[in-house]
Amino acid sequence: MKHIITYLFIAFTFTGFAQNKAKTLLNEVSKKVKSYKNISIDFKYTLENTSENIKQETRGDVIMKGDQYKLNILGVIRLFDGKTLYTISPEDEEVTITSENDNEEDAITPSKMLSFYEDGYIYSTDIEQSIKGRKIQYIKLIPIDSKSEIKYILLGIDSQTKHIYNLIQLGKNNTKTTLTVNSFKTNEPLSKTLFTFDANKYEDYYINKLD
Repeated sequence: MKHIITYLFIAFTFTGFAQNKAKTLLNEVSKKVKSYKNISIDFKYTLENTSENIKQETRGDVIMKGDQYKLNILGVIRLFDGKTLYTISPEDEEVTITSENDNEEDAITPSKMLSFYEDGYIYSTDIEQSIKGRKIQYIKLIPIDSKSEIKYILLGIDSQTKHIYNLIQLGKNNTKTTLTVNSFKTNEPLSKTLFTFDANKYEDYYINKLD
């Protein structure tokens, strides 16, 4: 009985330590991110599902300022001015106008990408890896909501810069998505109209406005 109590005490102590270490690191990341006026990221995005024999890779870039962002991926531009989302598809010559869907709580949008972990997750430290000479500490996040489509998320954090290096998300359907940051720039000079949709540029496009 004494051995069981000792084991449980050690287990709870270790779990508490892991959670505190994870919280401290996440707080440092959050503080660092919020100190920047804007952030520009070039990234690689990978989607895999081995059971379905699916593997897709693409590159993209995003510029973020507060809740506003401009995302380029798969030939489509997603422009969010803080209230309205414009999805611009040059290939289809179409612009879809919506409000960003707040009902998709699982969706990690660009504006949430660097802060989504602040609410709705149980977290703890995971493995530490050396990647290209950088020490990457992983934090494992498990959604509190049992109905979430996400099984867990691994957030890789550069221990020195306190910047996010990558994000690995595993869905309950075993689909794995990985976002890896190739370049991370901050406080760049931005045009005042960068996040403003200019309808004059898309006069020949079909405008699909959804409520």
